[in-house]
Amino acid sequence: MRLDRALVALFPDLSRARLQDLVRAGQVQRDGAPVRDPALKVGAGARIVLSVPAPVPAEPAAEALDLPIVYEDEDLIVVDKPAGLVVHPAPGHDSGTLVNALIAHCGASLSGIGGVRRPGIVHRLDKDTSGLIVVAKNDAAHHGLTAQFADHGRTGPLERAYAALVWGLPHPRTGTIRASLARSRHNREKIAVVSDEAGRHAVTHYAVSEVYPHTALVRCRLETGRTHQIRVHLAHVGHPLLGDPVYGGGYRTKAVRLTPEAQARLRALGRQALHAELLGFSHPRTGETLRFESPIPADMAALVEALRAEATNPAPA
Repeated sequence: MRLDRALVALFPDLSRARLQDLVRAGQVQRDGAPVRDPALKVGAGARIVLSVPAPVPAEPAAEALDLPIVYEDEDLIVVDKPAGLVVHPAPGHDSGTLVNALIAHCGASLSGIGGVRRPGIVHRLDKDTSGLIVVAKNDAAHHGLTAQFADHGRTGPLERAYAALVWGLPHPRTGTIRASLARSRHNREKIAVVSDEAGRHAVTHYAVSEVYPHTALVRCRLETGRTHQIRVHLAHVGHPLLGDPVYGGGYRTKAVRLTPEAQARLRALGRQALHAELLGFSHPRTGETLRFESPIPADMAALVEALRAEATNPAPA
């Protein structure tokens, strides 16, 4: 048996990736001698000793921010992320992030993830996308949740659904978008649809919920979870999100077709009209199926109401 697989069986609270890092760092001994190859074959009766260093301090600082927590236990936290909140520190956003807030909120209860004392970010939402996100509080939960997201719900209860406002009316009204995605070669800040060989497999299922004169409310379910997936896929089929400055810029002039009230609500939204409204998964420790729903937030709901009103009070031609 490979050493890393033997370690996973012996130390189930640590992820395989973490154990491989520890092997390469010289933290594992076989029969009294250090080994550094995770693929090394070990036989029955071998004496394995693992040393796990204490987690190093997190680089991000703790910040006491108001967190809309939907659910929390000793293993994980589900947060209804508001639009505008960055998930993880990055250049230009080294404070005021979800991670900063979680470090402050969890305190001493937060275990080391990958050797760093910080929350385990399992999946992400764009800064200006609102909605549900789950975060691991310990290495075992991180490992279990990561496996579910990697499996994309094929063999378990993982499900993710989003509400999106799009330009035009998708046809057919229910369908599936299959288009591989990769970082754009022309603009590294953007994701682009590419050939299957050059990109990562991506699948989005959609269904139109409501139809307005110039726009529609669409529900999207993810079969994969790539960066900007819904935004790029819907733009690819000619129906970009309202308010999307990156993938819907060519549709800004269409706003003049809306009623003055709808135009005002769209300006007030100031972001892509996308909300993660449903998140379901299996609890990584108990196996219980957890399912959470989040109503469309006030800024997006106000735009929906203005678009509904267009059907009875259309904008002048």
